[in-house]
Amino acid sequence: MPGHILPFRGVMPKIAPDVFIAETAVVIGDVEIGSGSSIWYGCVVRGDINKIRIGRNTNIQDGTIIHCNHDRAGDYRETGGGEPTIVGDNVVVGHMALLHACTVRDNAFIGMKALVLDRATIESGAMVAAGATVTPGKLVPSGELWAGMPARRVRKLSEDDMAQGLYIANHYQALAAEYVACQRGA
Repeated sequence: MPGHILPFRGVMPKIAPDVFIAETAVVIGDVEIGSGSSIWYGCVVRGDINKIRIGRNTNIQDGTIIHCNHDRAGDYRETGGGEPTIVGDNVVVGHMALLHACTVRDNAFIGMKALVLDRATIESGAMVAAGATVTPGKLVPSGELWAGMPARRVRKLSEDDMAQGLYIANHYQALAAEYVACQRGA
């Protein structure tokens, strides 16, 4: 795990042993990353002012930033305030996306350069198109494709759309396993 793994306020990220973290990725503070996941080149996962949780078999592709927000009245560790960022299992997050103080549930797909902002929720099996902006507090329902700035419902997802998302998730899990093996000199 050669990426930059840094503590903040005495809290070290908790990362499953088989996670791939690229050499140029940075993971800071109150972050947990589940088994089989991957954090690719140039990513920043910054759990300094609240927590970030990333599930199993999730890929965070190159250049993505994941952050959270804080309780303006005090320290979230004391008040429980602010919003963390929670990313579920088997999630695909495309290149250069931004996830900020939001929830992305299992099997969701976030396209390249998409923005998902504070208190937004992307339900399981939903898809956010490349370049879309999901504004604060929006809910993207399961089985729907949302696109645009601001993001709006475009259509129901087809079986082919769902299969493509699963294919990408599986592809990145296998690719990450190859990278982990290379890092270990296998």
